[in-house]
Amino acid sequence: MKYLVTGGAGFIGSNLTRALLASGQSVRILDNFLTGKRENLAGLAEAHGEGFELIEGDLRDLETVRKAAAGVEYVLHQGALPSVPRSVADPVLSNEINVAGTVNLLVAARDAGVRRVVFAASSSAYGDTPQLPKREMMTPTPKSPYAAQKLMGEYYLRIFYEIYGLETVSLRYFNVFGPRQDPKSTYAAVIPRFITTVLRGVPPTVYGDGLQTRDFTYIDDVIQANLAACLAPKTACGKVVNIACGERVSLLDILEIVYGLAGKRVLPKFEPGRVGDVRDSLADISLARDLIGYDPKVAFRDGLEKTFDWFREREGS
Repeated sequence: MKYLVTGGAGFIGSNLTRALLASGQSVRILDNFLTGKRENLAGLAEAHGEGFELIEGDLRDLETVRKAAAGVEYVLHQGALPSVPRSVADPVLSNEINVAGTVNLLVAARDAGVRRVVFAASSSAYGDTPQLPKREMMTPTPKSPYAAQKLMGEYYLRIFYEIYGLETVSLRYFNVFGPRQDPKSTYAAVIPRFITTVLRGVPPTVYGDGLQTRDFTYIDDVIQANLAACLAPKTACGKVVNIACGERVSLLDILEIVYGLAGKRVLPKFEPGRVGDVRDSLADISLARDLIGYDPKVAFRDGLEKTFDWFREREGS
C-alpha cells in the first residue's frame, strides 16, 4: 500500500509517517515546511530507501498536489496552518491553506483514483457550547477562523463523497499531544510548553484562569484512528467522528502532574484568555467506536508521562 501524508513533517504527520514505515508501508510526504520540521524526518530516507519519498511543496499549488497524489491508495490529510490564535492573526493565509488547499487535495485525489482520504478535522468546530460531552450531531458553532476552516473541510469531504464517490472520513481531533510536538512556536500547544518551561525553571504561561478543561488525545491513539479510518467499512464514508480519550482535565491539573514528574514547582504567570479559545471540551467517542472501530489505549496521565520523558531526554535533564 502507498500512503500520502500531507503535512508529514509536522507533529502528527511525522508520527503517522514513522508508524506507517515501521509497519512496512510505503509513504510519500507533501510538506512546505512552513510549520513542519525537517528534524522530524531525520533518518527516514536512509532507513527506508524507496519506501519513503518527500515532495517539498504547497497545498495551494494544484499541480504539486496532483504529483503528490499520483499512484497513492490512501491519503492522510494532516496538512494545515494550525492554531486558533494564528488564524485570528492571519485569517487570509490560514484560509488559503486550510480550505483552498483541502479542495486542491480532494480534486487531486479524485482524479488520481485514490481509494480513501482521511482528514484531520478539529474539535474546535463545536465552539463554546456548554453541553458536554460533544456529539457529532450537535450544531457546530465555530469561534475562530481556524475552526470555521476545519468545519468547511469536513463539508467538502462529505460533498466529494456524495457527488464524486471519493471515499472520505473526517476525524475530529481533540487536543492531540505527544513526542515531536513543537514547544517553541508562539502558538505552541499547552502540554509541550508546560513541560519544557518547567524543566528549564521558567514560569509557564497560563491563559485565563487555568480551570478550563480539555479532552486530550495521545498521539498513538490518533495514529490508530487514522489507520482504522482507512480500512473501515463504507458506512464510515462521508462521516465525521470524534477522536479523543473520553476524559477531561484542567490546565492547572496538568501543571500539577508536570510538577510531580519534574520534581519541582515553577509558579505560573497568568495572562488574559485568548480570543477564539473554548472553555471546556469533552468528547463522546461512541460513534468512532461504531463506525471505524476506534478504541483509545492510552489514558491521559500515561500519555503525559511518555511525553514528559521524551522532552526531558531532549532537554538533557
